[in-house]
Amino acid sequence: MKTRFDSDPFEPVATEAVTRSIPPRKIGREVVIAESAGLAALAEALDASFDAAVSLLHSGGGRVFVSGVGKSGHVARKIASTLSSTGRPACFIHPVEAMHGDLGMLCPGDVLIVLSNSGASMELRGLVDHAQRLSARIVAIGARPDSPLMRVADIALVIPDGPEACPVNIAPTTSTTMMLALGDALAVAVMSARGIGVERIRLLHPGGPIGERLRVAEDVMRTDALPLVGVEDPMPEVLLCMARSGLGIAGVVALGGGLVGVIEADRLPAVARDLAGERAGFLMNRHAWVARRETPLDEIARNLGVGGSDAALVIAGENDRRPIGVVSARNLGTSGAWPA
Repeated sequence: MKTRFDSDPFEPVATEAVTRSIPPRKIGREVVIAESAGLAALAEALDASFDAAVSLLHSGGGRVFVSGVGKSGHVARKIASTLSSTGRPACFIHPVEAMHGDLGMLCPGDVLIVLSNSGASMELRGLVDHAQRLSARIVAIGARPDSPLMRVADIALVIPDGPEACPVNIAPTTSTTMMLALGDALAVAVMSARGIGVERIRLLHPGGPIGERLRVAEDVMRTDALPLVGVEDPMPEVLLCMARSGLGIAGVVALGGGLVGVIEADRLPAVARDLAGERAGFLMNRHAWVARRETPLDEIARNLGVGGSDAALVIAGENDRRPIGVVSARNLGTSGAWPA
């Protein structure tokens, strides 16, 4: 007697796409078009419930948990991660593990975001029931407004109930793409409401290419033995200062300590034949580019070498021209990112 396991369920079969020799990229484009249509419908569907969810996540004093099972669970993990990285701490709670002790993570006043396209996944019931007993606020994301999950939610975010992008309209594709986009929309709206800017993101995301891009002069500048000279200092002293630093530049400061110009070694032959009798103030470049403590490293990288120098002085601020550091190309080379 033949059983259901007598054949390989993953053995390739002669599908219509294969028999008609449809190019894979054509199928890929159709998937992207279908999911794009779902996203467009989702954008139009956002209503006051979205506003309420953002308000709850912004002003709610409790913690935020995100849950789901299957593909929705994978999306839930990503939403929790995005909320955390944009200033609203959140964590994923697995609905099955919750029934084996992790329910203790939830407390009264917490917010539970639950993802389920059908809104009827049995694995979610215990977690949702427990959240209700604790009077935790439930935000449900799904496509069936009359489903058990959406009916018990404090806030129901309904995604358009359109076809999946897979050829048999079963594999979660369009629906999970819409869930993912809705999670991003929530995170960014909450980020905006909480006034989270680059400074906070820089603290939350110091690693990788993103973290490297967010680093600023203050993070890498050298603050000791700065190559600084006075306006009236003779050029032999200036050259000695530049040689000691090995940076090819010297900042020229006034009596009050403010930077008034920069002398760059690569420009000296073009401006003076005999340096011995000259003063720093005569040969300095009053318009040399300098960084501020908050100048991003990518901006510094773009400007290094423009005037022939591989180093730039860092001043305290736009209205405070006291030199506080120096950044060289060597500083920018110590990156955690792969080289371009």
